[in-house]
Amino acid sequence: MTTVSSSRTRRRVALASILPLATIASGLVLANTHAASAATSVTGQITGLAGKCIGAAGGNTTNGTAIDLYSCVGDATQQWTFPGDGTIRTAGKCMDVAGAGTADGTKVQLYDCNGTPAQQWVYSSEHDLVNPHANKCLDLKDNSSADFTVTQIWTCTGGANQKWTVPSGSTLPSADPGGFMVTEAQFNQMFPSRNSFYSYSGLVAALSAYSQFATVGSDTVRKQEAAAFLANVSHETGGLVYIVEQNTANYPYYCGWNQPYGCPAGQSAYYGRGPIQLSWNFNYKAAGDALGIDLLNNPWLVQNDSAVAWKTGIWFWMTSTGAGTMTAHNAMVNSVGFGETIRTINGSLECNGANPAQVQSRVDAYTRFTQILGVPTGSNLYC
Repeated sequence: MTTVSSSRTRRRVALASILPLATIASGLVLANTHAASAATSVTGQITGLAGKCIGAAGGNTTNGTAIDLYSCVGDATQQWTFPGDGTIRTAGKCMDVAGAGTADGTKVQLYDCNGTPAQQWVYSSEHDLVNPHANKCLDLKDNSSADFTVTQIWTCTGGANQKWTVPSGSTLPSADPGGFMVTEAQFNQMFPSRNSFYSYSGLVAALSAYSQFATVGSDTVRKQEAAAFLANVSHETGGLVYIVEQNTANYPYYCGWNQPYGCPAGQSAYYGRGPIQLSWNFNYKAAGDALGIDLLNNPWLVQNDSAVAWKTGIWFWMTSTGAGTMTAHNAMVNSVGFGETIRTINGSLECNGANPAQVQSRVDAYTRFTQILGVPTGSNLYC
């Protein structure tokens, strides 16, 4: 097999001085919003595991009553109304995250409707009910389908205990968990031959590493950034096929013993891995420090854990100026153009006529992905 890309030389020097950017908490990105005045109220049951319904525990309607799962028995509190303002209501009260909490395991309850973010919900294309304020999913505790299992919010995992069926025509805003502007169906369309290691769930799980990734600017800008990132990693990995660098003869060369921490995982342990083909001991150290993962001692995580692999790609995208003057993220959100992301990633080897075929490959992928997402490419495609 051929080497995935010619960008290895660039990564030998470009990433050594990277410092992690501070992340800024942000809510879930809404793909569509619905004005309450234009919406038609819909009422019906919300079903989850084992086809059971959620309702107010014991049929109680006082503030603070837990919302739990039990057999669909026609209880009045199992009838939920969607008035079109992002709330979900029963018995004149709202589904509410206790104390407007954001931690995993925070109770979901009934409470007087008060217009706060704790009472806002969106419904994803994957059938998750998500509270944007916490950026977490409505979840059945302990993954249980037993009667009287209580609900809580929890990091979106894609598990069956977070999947819900709402009444047809329910007027909730829609979104995808993690705020990513690419649905799983669109991702599969972009990468029909991808290695299963590069999973959509792994990508969504990695989004928490940098909350500004593909969440800044208009809907169009967010989609353009997502398309630009995926186009570049597609080029680096042969369409998300290759997980590790194919030329094993290179492996011993990525250890910089001049670093004070050396190469604790071994001389040949820091070869290219993941969507950006992360290489060199100092880059594994920098990425690991930024992400809170010990990649210096365990670089194999990048080829064994899909979410970790995706996080290294997002880390590079958000923090490296590489061969350019700005991060790829800043190039897209400031409308400098896709060409500037190429300059950041591999400009020393591809831009200014150095390798037009490689540049064209990236542009072709970006053009195709923006078409799938239904947005224009923007200007300045080339570098």
